[in-house]
Amino acid sequence: MKAVVFRRARSEDLPAIVALLADDPIGRGRESAGPQLDSCYTEAFAAIERDPNQLLAVAERDNRVVGVLQLSFLPGLTRRGRWRGQIEGVRMAAGERGSGTGRLMIEWAIEECRRRGCGLVQLTSDERRPDAHRFYEALGFRATHRGYKLAL
Repeated sequence: MKAVVFRRARSEDLPAIVALLADDPIGRGRESAGPQLDSCYTEAFAAIERDPNQLLAVAERDNRVVGVLQLSFLPGLTRRGRWRGQIEGVRMAAGERGSGTGRLMIEWAIEECRRRGCGLVQLTSDERRPDAHRFYEALGFRATHRGYKLAL
């Protein structure tokens, strides 16, 4: 098996990224991974690319996108003005799950946060993903807060 490479996503990666986002029971209900890519994804990608505090990253093996995550770098006044890294939209291809690639991808993301001067890395995970919770806890993340969302 060839080594995995982590890099900034490119627009030509979008179909593979959306397919990863839709490749589970939760994602299937909220994503649209049809043969014709919905323009909402290209618009969102363009907005992410324009924002210097956003990084959409992919894991690539054998010239194939096998993982994705989004890093947001958030300034704040708390914690003495330290920046936070926010990890979202983490997905791995089914064939990569359990291989260690996800661990490498999260460790890479944590290092990117350190490189950008973040004092904290945070993430959210859907309550219906107990395997993901165990995965993040094994990486040292702790469930220290209760998250709330309001759909608009």
